[in-house]
Amino acid sequence: MTRPRRERGRETGHPGVEGTIVILDLDKFGEVVAERGWSEYEPNPATGLLTNLVERFARKWQAVVIYGLDEERGTEEAVLEIPYVEPEEVREDLEAIRREVNRLGVGVTIVAVKGIVTGQPAMDRREAYYGTPFRRYARSLLEKLKRRGGNAVFIG
Repeated sequence: MTRPRRERGRETGHPGVEGTIVILDLDKFGEVVAERGWSEYEPNPATGLLTNLVERFARKWQAVVIYGLDEERGTEEAVLEIPYVEPEEVREDLEAIRREVNRLGVGVTIVAVKGIVTGQPAMDRREAYYGTPFRRYARSLLEKLKRRGGNAVFIG
């Protein structure tokens, strides 16, 4: 038996609403850090920039940061949920984020998919990526894109 659409979402029982799940992840981050001599433990040019871009994006779209925004170390990956917004609506801003990060010579893979969003920040990385069927789906798309070379924006 399928639960009504408004009740689907996080397995903890929190009701959700339709919206967009966004996952951003810097490509080959470990290699880039080693190659350029950047620190992994404090903001470097790429993670500092991504932190600022994600914060700006979240404010503009009233997105809930589910996981990953890290001002102390810089942001390498982030999961956001945006209630009542279609993925296509954020395409231009996500493409702009990719272009900004690319200017540093760093790739970033971004996925935005429609699904039920809960607006509840995750307790840990696993919950952020696998806490709902829609986040699991977005994560699987991200992994496929990264295996094909990454540095892409997927809207689905």
